[in-house]
This record gives sequence, C-alpha cells and structure tokens, in this order.
Amino acid sequence: MNDIASGAPRRVIPIEIDSGTAYGKPAPAHRKDLTEVGPGTPMGELLRRYWHPVGLSSDATDTPRQVRVLGEELILFRDKTGRPGLVYPHCAHRGSSLFYGKVEERGIRCCYHGWLFDVQGRCVEQPCEPQGGRARDKVRQPWYPVQELYGLVWAYMGPPDRKPVLPRYECLEKLEDGEFLEANANSIGGGGPQIIPCNWLQHYENLVDPFHVVILHSSFSGTQFVEQMTLMPQVQWEVQPHSVRTISVRKMPDGKTFRRISEAGLPTLRVIPSPRVGRYGPVESLGWVLPIDDHHFRIYVVGRVREQGELTRMRSRLNGKLWEELSAEEHQQFPGDYEAMVSQGAIARHSEEHLATSDRGIVMLRRLLQQQLEVVAAGGDPAGVFFDPDAPPVVFTAGNFLED
Repeated sequence: MNDIASGAPRRVIPIEIDSGTAYGKPAPAHRKDLTEVGPGTPMGELLRRYWHPVGLSSDATDTPRQVRVLGEELILFRDKTGRPGLVYPHCAHRGSSLFYGKVEERGIRCCYHGWLFDVQGRCVEQPCEPQGGRARDKVRQPWYPVQELYGLVWAYMGPPDRKPVLPRYECLEKLEDGEFLEANANSIGGGGPQIIPCNWLQHYENLVDPFHVVILHSSFSGTQFVEQMTLMPQVQWEVQPHSVRTISVRKMPDGKTFRRISEAGLPTLRVIPSPRVGRYGPVESLGWVLPIDDHHFRIYVVGRVREQGELTRMRSRLNGKLWEELSAEEHQQFPGDYEAMVSQGAIARHSEEHLATSDRGIVMLRRLLQQQLEVVAAGGDPAGVFFDPDAPPVVFTAGNFLED
C-alpha cells in the first residue's frame, strides 16, 4: 500500500492490546465447604463433632451473657449452685430472650412469665400455671452440654449420640515448679482485637504458613519478634493423624540450629511456640480458634505461666504499640496478621488464589479438613475425637529447640 502523496509504502504500526486487566474478571468465589460454619453446612457439621471453648470460666456468672458460636446465638450463665449452663436464647414459652432472665439456684427464669429452666433446659417451674405447671415436664428449653477445664467453659453442639469426651492436653497437664495455668480471651495470635472480622479459616491456615513470619513480621513491618525469626527457614510439613505439623529450621550465625515446630490441630487448635523464644523447649500454650460465624472469629488461649498476666504480655507490637494503639496511618505502614487476614475479605476469594510451593502446608491442611468432611458425611467420626474417658492426654511435638 502506498502513501497517496509520496507514493512510498505506508508503514502500519501494530496496536498492542492490553492483557491481564481486571475487565471481565469472573465474580470471586470461596470454598463454602471449608468456611461456612452454620448448622447443616459441611464444615458446621464437622466442627459440631468437637468441643469448643465458649468463654472463660469467669464469663459464666449469675448475669446472663450473650454468646455467638458457629452462627448460633446462645445464653451462657451459672446457676446459684455453681453449675454453668448454655441455652437457646428464646424462651420456650413465648419467645422472650433469656438474656433478660434472672439466674437463681435452680436455673434461669424468664422475665416475661417466670418460667424457670435448669442448666439442661428442663422446665422446673411455671408460676402462672396451676400447681406450678402440671405439664411443665413436657417443655424443654433447647440447651447444649458444657464442661469446665483449664479455666474455660466448653460446649458440645453436635449430635448427642456422638458426643466425645472433652480432651486433655499433655502440655497443659504437666506443670513445672512455680507454674500455673492462665486462660486468656484476648485473641492472642490474631494480631488485633478480641473479635476479628473475617472467616476463621484465614487464621487457621496462617498457622501452617511459616514464610509470612520472615516477610510480614520481620522485613516488611520491622522485626516484631526475636532476630532468629528474621532468617529464611528451611521448611517441611508433615500430616499427622489429627494435625499438620510445620518444621522450620534456621542456621544461626554462631553455627547452632534453631528448630521450630508448630502444628495446626483438629478441629481449630493453634499449637504455636512463642515467637519471642522466651525459653526453649516444648510448647507452653494452646489456642483454640472459635468460629463465631462465617465472618468473625476469636481465639481462646491457655498457657503455663509463672506470673499473672504473662499471656497478655505475649501480644505482639507494631511500631512499638499494641494494635489498638496504632493510628490509621500506622496500620498501613506496619501491618500485622490482622491486616493481612482481614484485608482478604470477610471470606477469602479462593477462586482468585495462585498457590505456590511455599503454600504446601495450606494445601495439606485443606486436604485434611476435606477428608474429615467426607468421614462425617459418610456417618463416621472425625479424627481427633475420643470416647474413652480414660484416654491419655493429647500430645503435641511443637516447640522451640536450639541445637548444636
């Protein structure tokens, strides 16, 4: 083709088409089977086969307390004889909330017409009915079994005929001289407030991601922990019967080897040694990630301590401040686990992920959860539940170890 004026060939300049833009991007989707925890959902039914902490022992008092667990609204209280109770909030009579009830020796009394329910939901008194309610034995307020252990109140919210024993844990059973157990409800390890506004899986998967320690907690936001944690580790993951174990090995400048072992245990256990390496040896605390609903979770922690408040002092600091002390600008400049997890969205967009070799632990953990979903769907019992009251305490191998 010639230029009309000069007769010279016309130069055709190719037009470069932009690629990889966000235009036309499919709507994001999440793994519903692994994230949604309400009644009747696959993960909700799996989690309901285990015991979960629903409060500190001190939270159960003669003042009714509203709690939300696995998407269910419940009322926690302690009757005047000392027994804790966990009941459905709406009175079986005409639906008034037992949050406004009065706790007495035998149970909790509804504010509307005075029906009294014990900690197992039995109606023991109907004061407006003849003879205190001749048919009261036919009424049952929905309730859940609770037990107390390690300074926490635990609830089992699953099928009654599959209720396991409440497990004990070796690292909380064997106390050295001067040690005692301390329970904490401040979501230690979550990097933010008590209640964290994103799906529980976003934190649970974080437990098997040791590489974010080097980037997020070290080079990106400044060293939050000890210098050992800034070194890039050699990592391997191992699937255990009821956990995924992460082994991180760091070669120290003095020739010693720092071996750090952590575990993500079923159903929601965070078996994480102190990142501050206060002392070497087996793990000294356990945390339980409690899914409040699909978009919120919190963490209860129990640990062996020597001083009151020792767990609280384990909270990480960014720019020298606790999370709630940071300004909006500092949250952006010094992000921690909270910012990294919550910014993924209320539920992470799994359809948009590009998993890499460093995410092998996450893949293994998802597979372990998927296997348990399949076991429960087939009518079996998931890993990590026990029915023998004399079963030995659960043993974890997590800890910080310094080797020559």
